[in-house]
Amino acid sequence: MSVNESIFKTKFVFWKFFILLSVVILSGYSGWRHTVSASEADQGQPPAPTVTSTASGPMAVVVPGPEPQINIRSGPGTTYDKVGVLLVGQKAPAKGRSSGGLWVMIEYPGVPGGVAWVWSAYVRIEPNVELPIIEPPPTPTPLVTNTIDPTLAAKFIVTLAPTRLPTYTSPPPLSIPTFEAESGATVGNVPMGFIIAGLAALGLLFGLISLAQSRF
Repeated sequence: MSVNESIFKTKFVFWKFFILLSVVILSGYSGWRHTVSASEADQGQPPAPTVTSTASGPMAVVVPGPEPQINIRSGPGTTYDKVGVLLVGQKAPAKGRSSGGLWVMIEYPGVPGGVAWVWSAYVRIEPNVELPIIEPPPTPTPLVTNTIDPTLAAKFIVTLAPTRLPTYTSPPPLSIPTFEAESGATVGNVPMGFIIAGLAALGLLFGLISLAQSRF
């Protein structure tokens, strides 16, 4: 191979490499310009609105009370299970009410059926509209049914045989002794009055004698 051919091949390889490099640089520059143009165009436009779903219809709002929260039950009554709580000020879509109007059914995700019940005195309806009457769910069956063993109960049942009361018998009449009043008391054959009078006379006589001796 001559020197001229060697120089020619070197120049050919160099220009080929230069052309490929130019193509790559131009392609990258065009892509970068397109990205910058798109970014500038996006900055000049307002952001696209975000679509969010909001509940429509009447809302049940928890009113302030003695407790900071209220219980949510699976049915309109205290016999139903508690399924959650709501804090004062929280809202939930109101779907209906019980036949007596004492309980309000609300939308409560996360429980079977997606609904629950609250005591109507704990919430207010906004706006104040008449809610439809909803048929309550069946009352929950207790896990344990109280049964009484008849054999065991029979041991505590005492049957008393009827007994006849004794016949009343009147008591015998009382015997009250009577005493006859005596006309006068006597000592021997002397009446008691003469004895007393004699003793009084003797006392008076001795008194007079004592008085006379004291003077003389």
